[in-house]
Amino acid sequence: MPNPVLLNSIEHKDLRIITNRGAEWGDQLAWVTTFPAEFRDVQACYPIVFRQTTDGLGFEPIAMLGLVENENLFLKGDRWDAPYVPMLVERQPFLIGVNGSELMVHVDLDHPRVSQQSGEAVFKPHGGHTEFLERVNSLLSAIHQGMQQLPDFLTALLQNELLESFALEVELNDGSQNRLSGFYTINEDRLQALSGEVVAQLHAAGHLRSIYMVLASLSNFRMLIDRKNALLYV
Repeated sequence: MPNPVLLNSIEHKDLRIITNRGAEWGDQLAWVTTFPAEFRDVQACYPIVFRQTTDGLGFEPIAMLGLVENENLFLKGDRWDAPYVPMLVERQPFLIGVNGSELMVHVDLDHPRVSQQSGEAVFKPHGGHTEFLERVNSLLSAIHQGMQQLPDFLTALLQNELLESFALEVELNDGSQNRLSGFYTINEDRLQALSGEVVAQLHAAGHLRSIYMVLASLSNFRMLIDRKNALLYV
């Protein structure tokens, strides 16, 4: 279970973070949450689809890393085989807590990346922030800002009925049948049928670009399937 606590230079003066890649460090993920401000980088490598939130009341965009649960097809031993790592993977084991209007950095002490012996130091010997922690702070700030913009994007999609469920039938080279379901994508017919006024509104809000980033990303499913097939002969 996660054990997030408020980061401070007294209790955590010796804290180090392992930055290696690998399943043992929590990288064996089939999908990870993303947000519109990250879509440009994500769509270059991964399919972007939507799933219902755990409470069943809303949706969230995710970057697909695999075709089945706990499968990261971009993980090659201790190497991430893609030029871009999604921010919500990159930020581990840190997360943001909010106290009123103040943003506060927390760390999950039970995350496998947390160490006292090896990895990147979080604080300098006399308590100041290391360059590593400054990079983490910038990353967390970008995630927080991006997540603040997400509700408006999702509202625009739902108001215009642009989300539709889909199922992907995949036959691998060994003849096995795989079915990916429970996810949603952009309904292109409804998108094309939108009035000029609605399209202009989506464009003005920056949502139209995000929609087309999602659509462009879907070609990456072919790459996921190719990666899955390659594992059959390892």
